[in-house]
Amino acid sequence: MTQNSTTISGKAVVTAVIVILIAIVGLMFGLPKYNVWRAEQAGKAEFSKAEQNRRIKIEEAKANLEAEKLNAQAEIERAKGAAEAIRIENNSITPTYIQYLWVRQQNNLNDKTVIYVPTETNLPLLEAGRIGNKAPLY
Repeated sequence: MTQNSTTISGKAVVTAVIVILIAIVGLMFGLPKYNVWRAEQAGKAEFSKAEQNRRIKIEEAKANLEAEKLNAQAEIERAKGAAEAIRIENNSITPTYIQYLWVRQQNNLNDKTVIYVPTETNLPLLEAGRIGNKAPLY
């Protein structure tokens, strides 16, 4: 029985060595292939991520362009409104009304000093226009 158990243990050792050698050879060929496959997968993931980032930037640029177009339209409408206001003022506001607004504004100066700059006729500019018109100041 000792010879039989030695034979079994010898066969087991030989089988174990063969299995270990096959495993080592398999790992020698398998690990490089696995590393290549893993690198390919990482590259594909990185490419997909870059592509998604590019799409996001394109969408952001489109949104910025749309916002700028809307801002430009708003500026155009403001300019139209300002032009209309100026047209109305030029056609309806008289010099007398402008003088009235200036006098009303003087109440809001809060102890500030108004300096009159003399002109050729030594009259303030506010009164200089009235000489030729002889219009009363209200």
